[in-house]
Amino acid sequence: MNDPKKGYSYCMSKNILVSVAWPYASGSRHLGHIGGAYLPADIFARYNRMIGNNVIMVSGSDVHGTPITVRADDEGVEPIEIVNRYHAEFLSYWEKLNIQWDNYTTTMTDNHKEVTQEMFLKIKENGFIEKNKSIQAFDPKENKFLPDRYVEGECPKCNYLEARGDQCDSCGITLDPEELINPKSKINGNPAEFKETEHYFLKLSALNDKLADWLNTKKGWRPHVINFSKSFVDEGLQDRAITRDLDWGIEIPDNELGDGKKIYVWFEAVIGYLSASKEWAINNGTPEAWKDFWLDKNAESYYFVGKDNVPFHAIIWPAMLFAYGDLNLPTNVPANQYILIKGEKASASRGVGKTLNDYLDEWNPDSLRYSLASILPEQNDSEISEDEMIRRNNEELVAAWGNLVQRVFSQYINNFDDLDTTFEYEKIDEDLLEGAKNCFITTGEMIEKVELKSSLQNVMAYVNSINAYLNETEPWKVIKKDKKRASAILHCAITSIDACATMFTPFMPTTSKIVSDAIQKENQNSWGINEIKKGAPLKNIGHLFKKFD
Repeated sequence: MNDPKKGYSYCMSKNILVSVAWPYASGSRHLGHIGGAYLPADIFARYNRMIGNNVIMVSGSDVHGTPITVRADDEGVEPIEIVNRYHAEFLSYWEKLNIQWDNYTTTMTDNHKEVTQEMFLKIKENGFIEKNKSIQAFDPKENKFLPDRYVEGECPKCNYLEARGDQCDSCGITLDPEELINPKSKINGNPAEFKETEHYFLKLSALNDKLADWLNTKKGWRPHVINFSKSFVDEGLQDRAITRDLDWGIEIPDNELGDGKKIYVWFEAVIGYLSASKEWAINNGTPEAWKDFWLDKNAESYYFVGKDNVPFHAIIWPAMLFAYGDLNLPTNVPANQYILIKGEKASASRGVGKTLNDYLDEWNPDSLRYSLASILPEQNDSEISEDEMIRRNNEELVAAWGNLVQRVFSQYINNFDDLDTTFEYEKIDEDLLEGAKNCFITTGEMIEKVELKSSLQNVMAYVNSINAYLNETEPWKVIKKDKKRASAILHCAITSIDACATMFTPFMPTTSKIVSDAIQKENQNSWGINEIKKGAPLKNIGHLFKKFD
């Protein structure tokens, strides 16, 4: 990381892959999605770019998930119409929220198809994919096999009544449809029958010991992630079908199963992290650059997902990487817990919580980013209410940070002609600046450990120390009798505000840039204290945030 005292990097830059969950292009997103994966990833990636690391942040819209065909059936349209509608909506989210992708794509590209099929064939060649027969849910009325998400029933582990045929949203366990109690077809609500069919299976059982040994090497993972993953593997992994009787999806290469089958989405979607990296490299005219992030053993990879995705990213995807060979395994899977609306998980499919567009119509994007970052569910489920978000906006952004910037800028601008640049700092000033240096160090360390909520609280605590400093030094009074001393206080305060703007940048990039650009500097440290030009005017930037009534 950078040395905030000197403003330069004191270690070699690293290659860091930031992989973010692929949202199904099947419906509008909500705050739970943003706080669960996309905002944390953006904060982490922005910080790592600021300290000089080589970063690519990739994701895309998952276009082959069965939620898409479920919605298409409900609306009586083709799946591609659903995909195009919601992919465009997602792109608008990222622009409004200032989520800084290096590549946001889809699983519908030729590149993704080729990478998926190549990975399938190599894993098969390596002996970890084989044909086998299984029973699959069947709807006799519709006379067709049912994809897993077309089946719902009672979870056999926690008795949640709306568990899906692939996973229970309540306890997080992965499932097969036949394990559900009283499974029913989502199409018509009739009881599902089960018939034998042939598919390709990923031989997870053959990778069990490798995964267990690898998980035992992981240090610093969030307890709920590592504990769940170890427990899951300790119970013994079962081979899992990676193809399904579907019309919508990627074709099986060298298909020996016959028509009417496709690669199943859970196998194909996680390959998107690799295909998106390759697409990024091609788009940038450096087609081999993806290897810096996937083959360099010193590179690091972080997977930002919600806790319902832990099995796929901490167990199944690493198993696929083991089976393929040579590619880097995850450095960390900092999965967040759920954001709860009145105690229930926010869910676009079940209509729990406002859509993201509802909030973007009402909120400053940086205010929304801050309010979410301040309650990120990193260790436990977090309940969110609009009242609490408004309180944080009004009391922390408007009253603490925004008011600090406004009153110091106003004091400086209003008394500009009386400022004396021959001042010297006193101990109280030096202590405040030493606090900024320490804040850079501790904030950076927290972000590197993906303790993002704590890192934001750390910066806000420093904001409060600046306010306390001003209340003690009272430059608005001192300026009337000692212009040199008042000049020192204001210069120190502006230096500290500039430092805060830098530290807030990963969290609130737009307003932080407004503050930083208004202050003239002798140097420009990307992560450290800057030397502010003495006697230089400040740009009047007005109010940064609006107060909600």
